[in-house]
Amino acid sequence: MTPTSSGLDLHRVRLVALPLDVMARAQEQHEGLLREFALIANPHPNTDYDVPRRLLDVATALRERFAAFTAEPNALIERAMQRGDRSIDTQMQLPVEAREAALSLAALLEEADDYCRKGELLTLATPPELVTFRRWYLGQIVDQIEGAAPVAWPTWRAAAAS
Repeated sequence: MTPTSSGLDLHRVRLVALPLDVMARAQEQHEGLLREFALIANPHPNTDYDVPRRLLDVATALRERFAAFTAEPNALIERAMQRGDRSIDTQMQLPVEAREAALSLAALLEEADDYCRKGELLTLATPPELVTFRRWYLGQIVDQIEGAAPVAWPTWRAAAAS
């Protein structure tokens, strides 16, 4: 079943001027955090750290639930990165459930950064620029599913900095 044939009420989410270099760094940061959490959670399923298990569960669920909706935009982004493009305008068709998933992921990543800042993890806390990017990216999903117009990365970033 494809997203368009699923019968779901889909919402178009446009990412305008998506900065590919920042996105690549954000993906690296995210993947490093997930690797560390997998190491913490797998050998020690009864760990005192609840965040690693919750974040891994949310990340896995998001990949499984929304992979069909993000495959095409992800392929376009990958090709743009390979060409050396600096940014890209792209869009996704997402079900309304993506709003709550984005909110959950955002909260868990903020919580994970708290662990990193306290020195409880080897992974460093997300750098400020990548936090700003994460908030923009996930915020665009939430805001546009709620009916807001897209806001381009440079515009949003400038507003967030002031």
